[in-house]
Amino acid sequence: MMTDQHCTVPASVGQRIHGLLAYGLEVLCIWQHRCRGRHALRHLDDRLLKDIGLSRVAAAREASKPFWRP
Repeated sequence: MMTDQHCTVPASVGQRIHGLLAYGLEVLCIWQHRCRGRHALRHLDDRLLKDIGLSRVAAAREASKPFWRP
């Protein structure tokens, strides 16, 4: 038979969970930023690529990377 008991989580475990969630959110934000930046690179014309110092080949190489790769 189960009884109603309040389950308490030690502060250190709660802090660890909070830290992991914060880290996970930070990683997701980084991945989203990379994905958007690489998508934008695909659509820049040669004049804009020259302005930022990238060749078409270098831009294509960067844009083809998966979002999780720096």
